[in-house]
Amino acid sequence: MRRGTALFALVLVAALSSRATAAGPSLLFDVSSGKVLYAEDQDNQWHPASLAKLMTAYLAFEAVKSGRLALNSKIACSAAAHKVPPSKIGLPIGGEMTVDVALQALIIKSANDVAVMLAEAVSGSESEFIAKMNATAQRLGMSRTKFVNPNGLPAADQVTTARDLAKLARAIVTDYPEFAQYWSMPQMRLGKNRLRSHNGLLDSLEGADGLKTGFTCDSGFNIVASATRDGRRLVAVVLGDASAAERNVRASSLLEYGFQQPGLMQIFNTQTVDTLPLAPTTTSVKSVRTSVEAWACNPKPRVINAQKSGKRTAKKKAAKKDALAGAQATAAANTEASAAATNVKAEAKPIVRAQE
Repeated sequence: MRRGTALFALVLVAALSSRATAAGPSLLFDVSSGKVLYAEDQDNQWHPASLAKLMTAYLAFEAVKSGRLALNSKIACSAAAHKVPPSKIGLPIGGEMTVDVALQALIIKSANDVAVMLAEAVSGSESEFIAKMNATAQRLGMSRTKFVNPNGLPAADQVTTARDLAKLARAIVTDYPEFAQYWSMPQMRLGKNRLRSHNGLLDSLEGADGLKTGFTCDSGFNIVASATRDGRRLVAVVLGDASAAERNVRASSLLEYGFQQPGLMQIFNTQTVDTLPLAPTTTSVKSVRTSVEAWACNPKPRVINAQKSGKRTAKKKAAKKDALAGAQATAAANTEASAAATNVKAEAKPIVRAQE
């Protein structure tokens, strides 16, 4: 390895290690070989948030490839789909869209209602689809994953790991390359609206071509990010960051680190997403809500700047003092002009009251 490249890699490893202590699990792997290039807490369980939609898309691709659905098939918005909370497209009950548009909305907009629409179209009901999600997860070796809904909305029992998401990402890329364009689209058009992807790396990272972001207060900011350079495709799984910006930095740092490693370094690396030993200690799912930088997760009370507050108080006191002096001067003038003490009181009392 060249000295400059080695130094760059060491700096990145140090940065990633320090970040990992404050953030959630992460894993970087090579898609073609499955070799793990970096891993931290890869078997700790985590809420997937909208990364659950990776499995929803995988099963929708399967249905299209098998002929059970066509990209130009129309799917309808049911009452169940209509009532889910945002992020959503917001079709009325009975409203329709093609499977092609639905897949774009699922991946780019991360539409929760569209996830339910696709689930019902693929399996007939949401419950049957969820059963299929879990069966497919087991088939792919996602042994520490459980799906509860097709969109990733908060659910205590809905959990996954960085390793399991890596297995799913690899299956998506290798099993359905013909649908790769959906993951790399930075935006879509829906009627007159232009909807942009939540994956900021598509605009900022060289070679970025997918896949999906996710966020809830309890899971933090997550991403499964892929990039391809010189025919080599890497995927980084990053979970539990405090902000979208930190998520993007950690994912892009992992990918840059991976691309800086020459192929010769991986000749003796035999650890893949399947063969990497289970971490000796793993943790169950936890919430990172208190560390998330989002007002919806941690509403902040209004903070008054003490210095500015002191200045305002001083100005008010000065104004009050000036007003009192004016009142006293007026009262004195009235006293001199009045011959009777009772008249003085009658004149002075309203002036003083007005300054209170």
